[in-house]
Amino acid sequence: MIFPFFKKTKITVSSIPKYLSKLDGEITCQKTFPAIQPKFSDFTGLNEELILVLNKMGISSLYSHQSKAITLAAQKKDFVVVTPTSSGKTLCYNLPVLNKILIDSETRALYLFPTKALANDQLSELTKFLSKLDKGIKCFTYDGDTQSTERRKAKEYGNVIISNPDMLNTAILPHHKSWGTFFRNLNFIVIDELHTYRGVFGSHLANLLIRLQRICEFYESNPIFICSSATIANPLEHAEVLTGRDMTLILENGAPSPEKDFIIYNPPITDKQTRTRRSSLLTAAQITTDALLSGINSIVFTRSRINVELMLKQVKKEILKKNGDPSIVAGYRAGYLPEERRKIERDLKERKLSGVISTNALELGIDIGALDLTILHGYPGSIASTWQQIGRAGRSGKKSSAILIPLSTSADQFIAYNGNWLLNSNPEMPRINTKNPYILIKHIVCSAFELPFQEGELFGKKDITKILNYLAKNKILNKMSENGITKYYSFKDSFPAGKLSLRSTTSKVYTIYDISTPKKLRAIGSISKHTAPITVHPEAVYFHKGKSYLVEKLDSKNMLCNARPLSLNYYTEAKYTTHININKILEQSNLFGFGEVTISTRPYMYKKIDLTTHETVGWGKIDLSDETLQTTATWISIPTEAANDMELKIGMEGLKMLLKNIIPLFLMCDREDILVLSRQNDPNLERPAIFVADNIPGGVGIADGMYETIHKLLSFSLDSISSCTCSKGCLGCVGIIPSEYNPKTAVQRLILKILNKNHVS
Repeated sequence: MIFPFFKKTKITVSSIPKYLSKLDGEITCQKTFPAIQPKFSDFTGLNEELILVLNKMGISSLYSHQSKAITLAAQKKDFVVVTPTSSGKTLCYNLPVLNKILIDSETRALYLFPTKALANDQLSELTKFLSKLDKGIKCFTYDGDTQSTERRKAKEYGNVIISNPDMLNTAILPHHKSWGTFFRNLNFIVIDELHTYRGVFGSHLANLLIRLQRICEFYESNPIFICSSATIANPLEHAEVLTGRDMTLILENGAPSPEKDFIIYNPPITDKQTRTRRSSLLTAAQITTDALLSGINSIVFTRSRINVELMLKQVKKEILKKNGDPSIVAGYRAGYLPEERRKIERDLKERKLSGVISTNALELGIDIGALDLTILHGYPGSIASTWQQIGRAGRSGKKSSAILIPLSTSADQFIAYNGNWLLNSNPEMPRINTKNPYILIKHIVCSAFELPFQEGELFGKKDITKILNYLAKNKILNKMSENGITKYYSFKDSFPAGKLSLRSTTSKVYTIYDISTPKKLRAIGSISKHTAPITVHPEAVYFHKGKSYLVEKLDSKNMLCNARPLSLNYYTEAKYTTHININKILEQSNLFGFGEVTISTRPYMYKKIDLTTHETVGWGKIDLSDETLQTTATWISIPTEAANDMELKIGMEGLKMLLKNIIPLFLMCDREDILVLSRQNDPNLERPAIFVADNIPGGVGIADGMYETIHKLLSFSLDSISSCTCSKGCLGCVGIIPSEYNPKTAVQRLILKILNKNHVS
């Protein structure tokens, strides 16, 4: 599909609002953020040699938040800096660290970044600074790509070690004896991009940092924690939960910001009866095409891997149609091999690429050069992520633009017509579960390998006596008494951390292979065991770098997936059945409950969906066994007098869809992180019920957060329905449910009955 207006359009950053106003969609929100002037402070407490280097770099004074960071570090206080993108947070930790090293050359610092890309960025920036300082300060990255000779140098001479949590877990803590000098002199632990540590990853990091602090205590060091984060609702609380330390918050931003236009552009309605809108993906692809061909360096964020591939395919196709060079744009997402991602980052920075289409993998502060335009295909899922993504353009100091193109979902359409809510609301709170048993027990086993536990010893602030005895009883740890003191040792000769993945609650991951050359299989990606049956089942279409692959085999025994490259004009979507059972009720408040559950999932068929029209063009059966998930859930018991059976069923179906879209607005999670299920007659509750469960073994606090905010969330859902202008329900609110009853009215009545019943009882 080519829209007539796109054929010969040339646009500039400043003319983007005018450009969008001439399209046949609707600008529902437009705001210009004026330039912000800096707030400067002096170099108080900073070494003269550092000041000279800063002056050479054109920095004659510090921003106020940078100066505050230096002061707190000098006072040996742990702190967290929360300022926007491009505000100079890097100097908030580099300057205190280098200041201390110049005083004591034995000083050591550990920098942790969530990705290797960010670590490499930091090494490059710090190396440039150190070359101007010329004081022999040694800085090394320590990750899976570091050569053995460099690893030895890092351990012996490295003043600053730049690494990631995964490497700390598998390569540093289990081998701490060879890092003795480093740990004895460790003065600083820097944790950047703190807001990314939520859910599973954040729950792992909190336990990993307990292991790290056990090692520090063993070597009699007490390092200062310096954390930095994008804006979130609870930065101080989040930093303290992750680190287990009392932190000081630096919230005031002293950095300047250039002018920026923010626009919400809603695709036009193509079917007035159902209020179906033109494809947001195709709309985003066409706007991206025009921007790139107009010389506007752009980044597009989309919510899923499949959307990256579909949009990349469409943009390349349209660029080619307009006699452009399709190689000016690339895709970027998890699942690409590390060397592929590094090349894309370099090409963007060196302007060999004009644009990139990415999942939130590029949301973080990786230096990919100066971009002019950010396009958000769909609401990113949280206010915090929205600001992060918007902030990826405009780093050159020049005016930039950001365009949000909503999906047809209720959450996106609510935001489309309530832009001020998005711009004026506080960001959400990231949630973690430090007590997730799948995660906690694995870290205790890893920590016992590093240093034996003594009876009565806490793990962080947790009494783990029962867990230690359980592990000893099951021959996972060895319980021994020495001089009247009971200790717990690891049985293992090989370190258990080697099998622990920090990105999931289980270590089982399928590797996806290109089998076009049988004698030389090529790994092209990976996917978790939990999601594989509904994503890469036999006959599924898997996309990688804009190419389509047909899955031929899913081998659960060897954890591999075989796929063959084929040119296909469709993608696949699995259908599956789910059953839920309440194992233990942890909290109950009249109609609302929270507890531990088991969910069984079985995929039974898949649809083939045309890439262009998005119409179903075929289907097939899936023959795979059940996958079970032990997790946590919040449930809503439905009042039996809510409605007659049919209206109740329609209301529950609509509320399920509404909750699936609304919950991420509150709980800083992705739609894929939750499961929303309903039962017309739940055997445990003996009545109809809707369940919202963590789609993660053991749960990571999402269902818990749902329980805490359920009244607010249901009230917001009611407001969302009321703000929609449709009469009987549409994709922008409760979905399209064929029925003799009005689905929109059925959902409204159901929510009111739940809220009133829970209140009066």
